[in-house]
Amino acid sequence: MEILRVFNNNVVLAKDDHADEVILTGRGLGFQTKPGAHVDPTKVVRKFIPSDGRDPDHMAEMLSCISPDIIQLVTDAMQASGLKELSQNKPMLVMALSDHVGFALQRIKKGIAVEYPLQAEVEHLYPEEYAKANELLHALNAKLNDVLPKAEAIAFALHLVNAGFSSGDLTYTYTMTGIIQQMLAVVESSCNVTLDSSSINVGRFITHLRYLFVRIHQHTQLEGDERSPIATAIMQSYPEAMDCAQKLATIVELRFDVNLTDDEIAYLALHVYRVAQQPKVGSKNRQ
Repeated sequence: MEILRVFNNNVVLAKDDHADEVILTGRGLGFQTKPGAHVDPTKVVRKFIPSDGRDPDHMAEMLSCISPDIIQLVTDAMQASGLKELSQNKPMLVMALSDHVGFALQRIKKGIAVEYPLQAEVEHLYPEEYAKANELLHALNAKLNDVLPKAEAIAFALHLVNAGFSSGDLTYTYTMTGIIQQMLAVVESSCNVTLDSSSINVGRFITHLRYLFVRIHQHTQLEGDERSPIATAIMQSYPEAMDCAQKLATIVELRFDVNLTDDEIAYLALHVYRVAQQPKVGSKNRQ
């Protein structure tokens, strides 16, 4: 591989055998070298392939601020905790986690404690990511003598959720988390139910909302020139659920400045109907 740009002693932008731009990290990889030189493969710790239209130079600049040892630590921990595929296919996730761990270790060294206020929401809304985050925390602490506090699993979980949006910025994920909580409260109020967070239907509903937000973020809502027959049937069959879905669509419009399509609202209504099929508030099973 040929070096295109040297960012520091540990990060270079290079051209691989397929003439694609890649970012390489490794201690001393860029030391006393210059554009046009060949990469020393023995010094390469990690190769990042820019994706999602991301600027390679911008990614490389971000990586130049992260210790290659931290990147290797996070990569190894991800593989040890069952996140190997993400470590290979989501370079922004590896970068975000590495950056987070690096700053966390600096804070700990300075005696600065950080509290994460979203623990209840994360455990409730993202149980799979939270479970994986705890495994990742365990794998990291196995190499760090248990210096990372348990609360870091909350931040790791949010980064795992955020990976679905192909973004290094957690702002959208924080917003999404708050909106999901708000929407669940609207369903409870509109449908007069108390939702069981451990039920399959609530889990499906949250999953549907998360994929809805991914489609909104990627500008790929379910839509066509005309309302689909399935959407029309849902609207006619579940009028009460449709009323609730319209309220949820209004929340999305206010928070994201995006109008949901008729098809999205209809499928949202279908999930509202399913999640509302629970005992009414205050009702009791009769013998």
